Amino acid sequence: MPNEPQKNNVLINSKYYKLIDKIKADIAKNGVTTNIIADLQLLREMVVAENQPLLAKAIRLTFQHIEANESFHIAIPDDEPIEGFEDVEKIETEINDVESLDYLLSNMGDISNKMNVSDIRDFVNQLIELVD
Repeated sequence: MPNEPQKNNVLINSKYYKLIDKIKADIAKNGVTTNIIADLQLLREMVVAENQPLLAKAIRLTFQHIEANESFHIAIPDDEPIEGFEDVEKIETEINDVESLDYLLSNMGDISNKMNVSDIRDFVNQLIELVD
């Protein structure tokens, strides 16, 4: 039965993506509330089982932040400046917790993209700075 582990990995992965979609739908409907913490904890268990330490840390810090603040007041990481446009004044925008968390979850849904992994690291760094 050598195919069983592979099937289990597929099941874990499909459950992972389905749970991300469920959380995203929940925050789109209800905003960022502590109601999603249990789903985030389950999501973390899945990534720990898959040996994904960056995702595990990002998810843990996220649900701890939501639990403490009842929101996700973390900015979406800035894009790298385009060459020749470095002098353009940055426009300050208000942080939208639903958009920020949705963006983080979207990045977690495709960790094969190096930019997504970089943005997840940026979220982790921002969350860590808030704890210090």
